[in-house]
Amino acid sequence: MERSPVAGSHKRYLAYFGTLNINLLHLRKPWVIAWWSAAFPGFGHLLLGNQIKGFILILWEIGLNMQSGINTSMVCSFTGHVDLSKQVLNPRWLLLYIPVYIYTIWDSYRSTIELNKQWVLAEWERAPIVSFKMSGMSLNHLDKTSPWLAIAWSMLMPGLGQLYLRRIPIGFFLLAGWIGLMYFSAIAEIVLVTMAGSNVQAWHSINAQWALFMPSFYCFAAYEAYVYSVEYNKLFDKAQKQWLERTYGALRLSFCRATGR
Repeated sequence: MERSPVAGSHKRYLAYFGTLNINLLHLRKPWVIAWWSAAFPGFGHLLLGNQIKGFILILWEIGLNMQSGINTSMVCSFTGHVDLSKQVLNPRWLLLYIPVYIYTIWDSYRSTIELNKQWVLAEWERAPIVSFKMSGMSLNHLDKTSPWLAIAWSMLMPGLGQLYLRRIPIGFFLLAGWIGLMYFSAIAEIVLVTMAGSNVQAWHSINAQWALFMPSFYCFAAYEAYVYSVEYNKLFDKAQKQWLERTYGALRLSFCRATGR
């Protein structure tokens, strides 16, 4: 029996439209989300749409990682300076870092499984999708986007892909984070010096503690923009299908009643 998508009669919804963001439920692979949480605590929660928790965990990761010297220790280990890698670690901060790191991975994995169940129920309930939101300061609407264009903007500068998708909070957060990492790692100046043909030894002045955050940050921005662009396109198709069913289904019902068919 088909369920009627009447607003207010559903316990859960497929998407929430705000003027600054679109949050949605969709199927996710738990191990992929857990992997992103392991790569950088907070990223897994951002993929789940838990942006406040994700932002706090990202700031926590940067703060405690800097205080404990984990990234510097990793660079020393990679370059064969094992004794030095032990010396730069701060055990007081490291012992505070480990429990939250493990919890972040576990919580993102568990939350993914639970949200997948919520998605199945929302699909069965045929929850209505509102595809337009406007306020005095901003507006947001659902339309088709290009996943590859979202990746391209994110690769040009992390955060731009999210702004292209009108994901304003996470877009500016990633943009500000990338600017901070570029500044404190000194990579921007080193790249300019290298491009000018100066001594390649300038790369030795890089701040490894900050620079080691950048690969995960850069790849995540591109991946997140691609995933949400694909899911927004699917949501757009579902919204169009609902509108056609409501509009032409009602017309067909009226016609049948008028003609007695």
